[in-house]
Amino acid sequence: MAVEDFQLPKSRAANERLHAVVPGGAHTYAKGDDQYPEHLAPVISHGRGAHVWDVDGNRYVEYGSGLRSVSLGHAHPRVVEAVRRELDRGSNFVRPSVVEVDAAERFLATVPTAEMVKFAKNGSDVTTAAVRLARAVTGRSRVAVCADHPFFSVDDWFIGTTPMDAGIPSAITDLTVSFPYGDLAATEELLTRHRGDVACLVLEPAGHTEPAPGYLAGLRELADRHGCVLVFDEMITGLRWSEAGAQGLYGVVPDLSTFGKALGNGFAVSALAGRRDLMERGGLRGDGDRVFLLSTTHGAETHALAAAMAVQTTYLEEGITARLHALGERLAAGVREAAAGTGVADHVVVRGRASNLVFATLDADGQPSQEYRTLFLRQLLAGGVLAPSFVVSSALDEADIDHTVEVVAGACAVYRKALDAGDPTPWLGGRPVKPVFRRLA
Repeated sequence: MAVEDFQLPKSRAANERLHAVVPGGAHTYAKGDDQYPEHLAPVISHGRGAHVWDVDGNRYVEYGSGLRSVSLGHAHPRVVEAVRRELDRGSNFVRPSVVEVDAAERFLATVPTAEMVKFAKNGSDVTTAAVRLARAVTGRSRVAVCADHPFFSVDDWFIGTTPMDAGIPSAITDLTVSFPYGDLAATEELLTRHRGDVACLVLEPAGHTEPAPGYLAGLRELADRHGCVLVFDEMITGLRWSEAGAQGLYGVVPDLSTFGKALGNGFAVSALAGRRDLMERGGLRGDGDRVFLLSTTHGAETHALAAAMAVQTTYLEEGITARLHALGERLAAGVREAAAGTGVADHVVVRGRASNLVFATLDADGQPSQEYRTLFLRQLLAGGVLAPSFVVSSALDEADIDHTVEVVAGACAVYRKALDAGDPTPWLGGRPVKPVFRRLA
């Protein structure tokens, strides 16, 4: 379909309804309609496998499903069956369900570098719990986060470091410092400058680039030498890098780690895992001051834990991580070939591990451009591809990948026209998309 003919009147009306009752028009800022070309933000009706349908009746091949959480595809039969079975048995009781110990044992068997685990509903809660625990066991107040990773928590200790820091006292923000990924010397300088005051180092163990040989082991040594807790945020790397996460792939064991996203295939479940001596500070068997680690009404709902067990079983039995990498490699090769064939290989750039691909849209000077991203997204949407990223799910098949590459090739041809014209404006169809973290709406 030509982009000029692609209209979403029902989605547009639904977006207006959303803004009238939901601040931002979505319950996650990264899902907001400001992330999409003007008037072309689909509102989803339903999904199955690697496809979703909007309320206007359009079908899309979907990438980055559920902000990377739906890695097996929508309504995956094994997951749905496990969830439905528990729903018929009750989901939340006044005492722990036997499902809680089953899920914990399954998780620790899958991630053997951890000794204890506690479940919750979202990544922010478990990552903040890791920070609180690190502060308690070290007696230190300062938190060091990796500056190259975009998000760790909705809580003040992290959000106060972003442009959306309204409402957060500087006294809290001042306790969070940052270090660059991959630079051990800069991290050591930071720890020396704040000697005896840094409770933990918090980072994604890998991102759009692979860690240099020895980097994670070097961080482990720095944390030990400076007496701080090493925390791996495995929200994205968990399962997608290996069944045991990045720590299982690279062989470096953190003190604490946090998991979510792919763990529930769209169901709300997250996990804080780590060393027994640290985790027990939030338990009932220690003799020191107790840490209020995690205590949530819905954190151990049986259907979500059943989903997590089904996901882990599916990954192990069906080789899902390897499939994600194979699909991603096919997609990356196709997109790069399409970009090269239209003369925009230096402007439409695919980055990241094959199981977690993103794309950059660069202007004539090689700088990131929201205008060119808008142009690119418009063309993808009109071609039936919903892709804020190129993060694959295992439900994709080769036909989906080939269709995506075909649509990308058409988008790249338009991209080339805009570069030749020196101005993408005629192809935007309205205001450009916007970054999530910005001070003004």
